Amino acid sequence: MQGQTQSISFDGREIRLTTGRFAPQAGGSVLVECGDTAVLVTATRSGGREGIDFLPLICDYEERLYAAGRIPGSFMRRESRPPERATLIARLIDRPMRPLFPSWMRDDLQIVATCLSLDERVPPDVLAVTGASLATLLAKIPFYGPMAAVRVGLLGDDFVLNPSYREIERSELDLVVAGTPEGVIMVEAGANQLPEQDVIEAIDFGYEAVCELIKAQQALLKDLGIEQVIPEAKVEDPTLPAFLEQECSAAIGEVLQHFEQTKAERDEKLDAIKAEVVGKIAALAEDDPIRAAASGKALGNSYKGLTKKLMRGQILKEGKRVDGRSLDQVRPISAAAGVLPKRVHGSALFQRGLTQVLSCATLGTPSDAQEMDDLNPSTEKTYLHHYNFPPYSVGETRPMRSPGRREIGHGALAERALIPVLPSKESFPYVLRVVSECLSSNGSTSMGSVCGSTLALMDAGVPLKAPVSGAAMGLIKEGEEVRILTDIQGIEDFLGDMDFKVAGTEKGITALQMDMKITGLAVKTVADAVNQARPARLHILEKMLSAIEKPRDTLSPHAPRLLSFRIDPELIGTVIGPGGRTIKGITERTNTKIDIEDGGIVTIASHDGAAAEEAQRIIEGLTRRVSEGEQFQGTVTRVIPIGAFVEILPGKEGMIHISQLSEARVEKVEDVVKVGDQVTVRVREIDNRGRINLTLRGVPQAEEPAPV
Repeated sequence: MQGQTQSISFDGREIRLTTGRFAPQAGGSVLVECGDTAVLVTATRSGGREGIDFLPLICDYEERLYAAGRIPGSFMRRESRPPERATLIARLIDRPMRPLFPSWMRDDLQIVATCLSLDERVPPDVLAVTGASLATLLAKIPFYGPMAAVRVGLLGDDFVLNPSYREIERSELDLVVAGTPEGVIMVEAGANQLPEQDVIEAIDFGYEAVCELIKAQQALLKDLGIEQVIPEAKVEDPTLPAFLEQECSAAIGEVLQHFEQTKAERDEKLDAIKAEVVGKIAALAEDDPIRAAASGKALGNSYKGLTKKLMRGQILKEGKRVDGRSLDQVRPISAAAGVLPKRVHGSALFQRGLTQVLSCATLGTPSDAQEMDDLNPSTEKTYLHHYNFPPYSVGETRPMRSPGRREIGHGALAERALIPVLPSKESFPYVLRVVSECLSSNGSTSMGSVCGSTLALMDAGVPLKAPVSGAAMGLIKEGEEVRILTDIQGIEDFLGDMDFKVAGTEKGITALQMDMKITGLAVKTVADAVNQARPARLHILEKMLSAIEKPRDTLSPHAPRLLSFRIDPELIGTVIGPGGRTIKGITERTNTKIDIEDGGIVTIASHDGAAAEEAQRIIEGLTRRVSEGEQFQGTVTRVIPIGAFVEILPGKEGMIHISQLSEARVEKVEDVVKVGDQVTVRVREIDNRGRINLTLRGVPQAEEPAPV
């Protein structure tokens, strides 16, 4: 089937959009191509659900390893559970798309992006985000778009649009910006301690490119003769909201202005006000329009809407938040390092307000690195951050299952924030894992994880380049009035317009993540939020350093000891030996764990430093090149009828032929040497098979001590 292809010239590259050819039964579909990367994106809508008060949107990103000409490495040799990176890309699609659907929509929506071909010069994630917008428009789903996304890198002093994988590795910045005609709607970034101003300029640079992609989508719709379905404002029955405002406004307002109360006390009072008004409505006549309007979930939604209106109005008019803080004030902080026994290599407890995170660091050996079986060219991870959010952290009960998308996303954000300050592999060859357990949550647990992880790594003795702290910024926007909130708590996240997480060191930013609940935000407002986060981050950092000023000088006695050195890559086979017998023998002899990389870096792990040093001596002996004429003091290890074997270096033997044992004729080898004898030998020759032939002839021997 022939489709229609449109080309967009974008920053020197051609982006091709093919519609009408693939997935004809999907609501809307587009194949987005750039270079040899091809992503098929579909958007499908089905009938609405009854009795729900949320948008049932599902965004999926599917990887197929045939896209890179590979067969899956699993036992079944087929793709199974999506890898972590695929889950993160699915979230990358969801986060800018979700706010652009009307609040009243209850139809099931599903966006599926499938990477069909991968060109390592063109990462597919931002193509999938832009494709999601176009597929939705083609499906004629009510949508406040178009929306587009680009990646921005920083090479030297120049910003680069949509850099390749290799350019991303060399870049000081990996920033994804998504936006609509109204402004920025999502930011995701990792940075190498960049100053705030550089990051702001990168966001502005990226948004300009986003605007070009938005215009291209609008032009394509016009060429196809498709009119965008603009969501209509849904007029709600004002009967119930007006009744609640009259009955509850004063009581709710009083609760919100009682700044000394705890979260639990505030929630209890708000629930009591709601229960009281429910009783009043139940006492009304059955045919009363207020009672009729309060059926189903309408009462809960209207009550929430009134609470939201009053809380936001209090912030806009009085500059006061529900806990009495000023707009730029951070909640009380406590931090402690080394809170668990040293069986845990490093631990820390970080608390900000009611948000409490326990982070635990583990030092592993190179073989503990995570192997990545996905489309990304990077094949392993040596730093892992895992985030857990148990139900008791918010006082709830629910089944404990495997990590969801939220847990994976929060873990990846904290991981990204710490990567720029980790020591080099050469100076600290450990594989690092940090697990953040959210013990209590009232907003910004991801930034609590960043702070806790920094403290746990320092407690473990990891020589970080600099400590990292993080703060979550919020936003209240009504018309032209805007208020930026520092260190938002749960209710401000729930009823606010933005969740903007900023992590970094004293020097600069290491990670950003911004999600919006409105359809766009001016770059200037984003810049104000970035700048307002800096003093908050530094304040938090000061409190953290009062718990532990610098990384500990020694590791936990239960952490493995690593020795790392380099050998000639051509001699790796010598160390491994036939069928791995040589390296297995070394590990058994020294009770160590040995890893050898293709580049020749050898890492030895052991809880006994002397054993690790012995293994290093053996490997260095095996890989030392011996020259003819060199003399060695060695030990006779074996005797055979035609000669004796002598270990001249740890793990390296040579043979003395019986004819080379003495100037005189020798009838029996044992007449001259026995197993265990110490002898001085000279290398006579090295044959074409690399075997070392030794001699005793003409080599003076150390005199044995005279008998007493």
